[in-house]
Amino acid sequence: MATPARKGGISLPERRNPKKDDGVLTKISQSTIVAKGKQYSSDTMFVTKKLLKSTGKAAWIFGTTFLILVVPLIIEMDRDQQLTELELQQANILGTK
Repeated sequence: MATPARKGGISLPERRNPKKDDGVLTKISQSTIVAKGKQYSSDTMFVTKKLLKSTGKAAWIFGTTFLILVVPLIIEMDRDQQLTELELQQANILGTK
């Protein structure tokens, strides 16, 4: 007797007997080396995420500090240089040095 199909669902294949461990892949995936490898990769990803997060914070701090302190200084130095050049041009036009 067939079981009635559910609306909108899909049928999944039946699960294998979990007590049966005759596959090579099953033995390899349950080995301690694979478990340690998974743990090491998990730890590596955790450290990488923390490092990227702190690097991003440092970049944000550096960028905002640069915009607030250094950019106005550069603008002011450029204005001063333009003023000096203008004074030199005026002195050359008037003939005095």
